[in-house]
Amino acid sequence: MLAPSPKPGRPPVSRTALRICPLCEATCGLTLTIEGARVTGARGDAEDVFSRGFICPKGAVFAELDGDPDRLTGPLVRTDGQLREASWGEAFDLIAARVPALVERYGGNAVGVVLGNPNVHTMAGALYPPVLLSTLRTRSLFTASTVDQMPKHVSSGLLFGDPFAIPVPDLDRTDHLLLLGANPLESNGSLCTAPDFPGKLKALKARGGTLTVVDPRRTRTAALADRHLAIRPGTDAALLAALVHVLHEEKLADLGHLAPQVEGADEIAAAVAGFTPEAVAGMCDVPAEEIRQVARDLAAAPTAAVYGRVGSSTVEFGTLANWLVDVLNITTGNLDRPGGALFPRSATGPEPRTPGPGKGFDLGRWRSRVSGHPEAKGELPLAALAEEIATPGEGRIRALITIAANPVLSAPDGDRLDRALSDDLDFMVAVDPYLNETSRHADVILPPPPPSRSAHFDFAFNGFAVHDQVRYTPPAVAAAPGSGLLDECEIHARLVLAVGGLHGADPAAVDDQVIDRTLAKSGLPERQAAQLKAALTGDSGPERRLDLMLRLGPYEDLTLDKLRAAPHGIDLGPLKPRLGEVLRTRSGRVELLPAPIAADLPRLRRALDRRREEGTLLLVGRRHLRSNNSWMHNVPALNRGTNRCTLQIHPLDAERLGVADGATVRIRGAGGEIEAPAEITDSVRTGVVSLPHGWGHDRPGTRMSVAAARPGANVNQLLDGSLLDPLSGTAVLNGFEVSVCCPSQV
Repeated sequence: MLAPSPKPGRPPVSRTALRICPLCEATCGLTLTIEGARVTGARGDAEDVFSRGFICPKGAVFAELDGDPDRLTGPLVRTDGQLREASWGEAFDLIAARVPALVERYGGNAVGVVLGNPNVHTMAGALYPPVLLSTLRTRSLFTASTVDQMPKHVSSGLLFGDPFAIPVPDLDRTDHLLLLGANPLESNGSLCTAPDFPGKLKALKARGGTLTVVDPRRTRTAALADRHLAIRPGTDAALLAALVHVLHEEKLADLGHLAPQVEGADEIAAAVAGFTPEAVAGMCDVPAEEIRQVARDLAAAPTAAVYGRVGSSTVEFGTLANWLVDVLNITTGNLDRPGGALFPRSATGPEPRTPGPGKGFDLGRWRSRVSGHPEAKGELPLAALAEEIATPGEGRIRALITIAANPVLSAPDGDRLDRALSDDLDFMVAVDPYLNETSRHADVILPPPPPSRSAHFDFAFNGFAVHDQVRYTPPAVAAAPGSGLLDECEIHARLVLAVGGLHGADPAAVDDQVIDRTLAKSGLPERQAAQLKAALTGDSGPERRLDLMLRLGPYEDLTLDKLRAAPHGIDLGPLKPRLGEVLRTRSGRVELLPAPIAADLPRLRRALDRRREEGTLLLVGRRHLRSNNSWMHNVPALNRGTNRCTLQIHPLDAERLGVADGATVRIRGAGGEIEAPAEITDSVRTGVVSLPHGWGHDRPGTRMSVAAARPGANVNQLLDGSLLDPLSGTAVLNGFEVSVCCPSQV
């Protein structure tokens, strides 16, 4: 309930409200302190059924982020080359005048859509982009997935027939956890939604379990581990293949209960035959006997789970590495059993299906116009966006809609994309709360309100949660009349109408249409579908859509009303085996050696013989507990202390190169060069340097004062966009060669 307006001369009445944190994948429950219409504090919600009071530094400064004075408070429209404040009507009038005309002349594919990481942290971002894409009829879709997680979607699609069927480690019950390319003590989970991931790792060790971490840096997570393998960056797939090889060579492979549901198991041993520990040891810089011991320990553990994330995805063999993660889980019999890796059951997911053959998963149903990159999960590589805009010819992207995306910083060769956005687009729309490095090029900017003003439900992350649960929080603060703020879902709905030739129609019509389509596809008899539609509750179209998804979901009698009556959430229980419900392959079984994977394995075999020159430096990224990609650097409390954009370098490498601690160094890569201060530390192994992703806030024309004061360097400018994992189209952001020197040495 909203507090009454305070009387003149009296301080605002303080109250509290619950809010699911939208700032990372952990989805922790918050208790906000609110004075009048302003959020003044945040603490963990001790009664939240999932997070149970846990909070990280990002959630603790929710109030500061929510009240950031640099957030846009109304639309901006470009006139005579300059952005100016405008009304919502004027902004949507311009979109309606420009986008449909471009589609009519050049076709739907001439409109590109870019979805950024924050997009999946909002209800609007989950509910409306699919409608926007279908309205535009465009295949020109680019998302943050191809700079982050697409290899996991592709490997899951090939193995299980569904790119969203991603098993997560059963953190609360496993006896042995093998982590690759992940640092959850600093970044929480990714495609593994787990509040207090650090506490879960400590609980694993406290109950006598084993934690093995594979990482070229001695991170906080690695420091907690029982075993840390300081691998050479980019060689995770070779290491994993060697582990699978040992399991077969030493007769330790045991599918157990999975055997009837798996095909291709007999071919795996031959597929990894060349990847002996001795053959991969030189490539990985991990002793052969240590590789063997890791495999033996995995096989001997009562239960075990292998989990790989960003560091093992954003490399040249990212899809192979992600495939091998699940091959290990399957080969040890740990997939789909408690303590192993299981498939979460989201409350808004599909009803359980009868096991049997499905539609399967295909790659490359279409290709990008310029370089011929195959689509994956309906997306093209973000690294290809600039050339698709700037290269003349039929099918060129002429208009762009970005939603919570900043690809000038997050994609390779941001300078080239920056020029393309400036010089080669006919029209651009950005849905973004900030005037940032990308949105500054837009002709129209549509800013959503602060997160406290929006309802929240985690459509995406409940599908990757380590414990089944469901939670919903309505807006914590109502938008004040005359504030100029527009509900985020209404912004998206009006955008759909404007690009679809229905400008001026009631935004509720978009939600009504989706509800009707969903019911038509549900298979329910017409009368029953009409009764269900009439029974839906909710104060808005998005709430009615949520209610429908809950009612059609896998949990009986779950409705929005029941969810709203449980403000701290509903516990749906620990993860349960359900592989048969998940499989969508054409065979109806796990397809352990899919043809695209088998065809890519020779590329990994050839890499075993690759020779590296003495003194070669490989660059890796890193995350910090108080940061999340490019979108939290404008909060003062999160942009200070150790959250710095420095180039970490080992003392021996620094001595060899004549680099002093704190000195400015020049880093060169195939895409260009940047400068950053050196941080000499033995937390990185020799031959490796580390620079965080998402910095470079030094371009003119932005309105992010805190970020601009400490801009950092854009590590992705070291890349020219040509290095991609061929199966997933994911940019190689880790494990690529760079040179480092002091500017005075040039």
